Amino acid sequence: MKAVVYYAPGDVRVEDVPPPECGEGDVLVDVDACAVCGSDLKSFRHGNPRLKPPLTLGHEFTGRIGRLGSAVSSDAGLSVGDRVVMATSTSCGKCFYCQRGWANLCVDLAPMGFSYPGGMAEQVVIPARAVRNGHVVRVEQDMPAKVACLAEPVSCAVNSLEQCDIQPGDTVLILGAGPMGLINACVARASGAGRVLLSEINPDRLAQAEGFDCDVLINPAEQDLHETVMRETDGLGADACIVAAPAAAAQEQAITLVRKRGTVVLFASLPKGNSQITLDSRPLHYGELRVVGLSDSTAEHVRRAVDLLARDAVPGEKLATHVMALRQIHEAFDLMTQGQSLRVVLLPGNG
Repeated sequence: MKAVVYYAPGDVRVEDVPPPECGEGDVLVDVDACAVCGSDLKSFRHGNPRLKPPLTLGHEFTGRIGRLGSAVSSDAGLSVGDRVVMATSTSCGKCFYCQRGWANLCVDLAPMGFSYPGGMAEQVVIPARAVRNGHVVRVEQDMPAKVACLAEPVSCAVNSLEQCDIQPGDTVLILGAGPMGLINACVARASGAGRVLLSEINPDRLAQAEGFDCDVLINPAEQDLHETVMRETDGLGADACIVAAPAAAAQEQAITLVRKRGTVVLFASLPKGNSQITLDSRPLHYGELRVVGLSDSTAEHVRRAVDLLARDAVPGEKLATHVMALRQIHEAFDLMTQGQSLRVVLLPGNG
């Protein structure tokens, strides 16, 4: 079968590989769409210590179950032919964090496309521990594949907004209008936000954002971000600020843009070895602010993401700006590097 295989930084190939074997506790999925995540691009450009080459990339996938292993329990609620997505960082189900329902923080997290062969292929095997620990989520049969595969990135934004405890009418500020910034903006609105402010320094990204449901678009290169946010919030600051731009300056400034008892979510990570930031402790202290990190998602977040996509609260058709074949993976990387795409979706059936 055809697959997108990582060998080393700068060396990703589309090649023929043996079809995967479905073990007793595994589920074999016939993949019909896999989106390209920013982490896939980072792995291509810079490598990733979690990747043990050669390995098939891709974790934002959907497909139909082609085979159930003989030991898959009926309690899993899965049948051949079901369309599925998954919480793709599989958990052990036994550690301190798993026992508390925080499977995304498992001490032995094993992501698809990093620890296991991923979904940029004609078929993928969902490993037994993912099946056993409830990572597989069924999707309505009529959801388009290019939309269903976005459940994983949307689920991360669901987790993000959950951290904010949004109340009806709240103002949410998003820093960064890349695909994850826009997804966070959509989920914020669906979570009850009355106003969504979006800040982005790249004018092309801002232009893309005009098709989404944001109340105010801000370019900090042309407007004073702090002054604009204060003007839009009657001098209080946003109720929550989600930093979806991988920039230290944005993370540092975010605490000045929220009201007292506001929440700052550090959604985008900074590069390893260059992740130090400096925060003024006085606003934190006197404003009783919450600054929280965000990593991945659980199966429950994925189920909520599927619902948001199904009712178009998150417009998957708009987010999937480019649909391509597996053999076009390098064109996909180019589009992402140039900022011309939101999500590029690869269709294995197209070759």
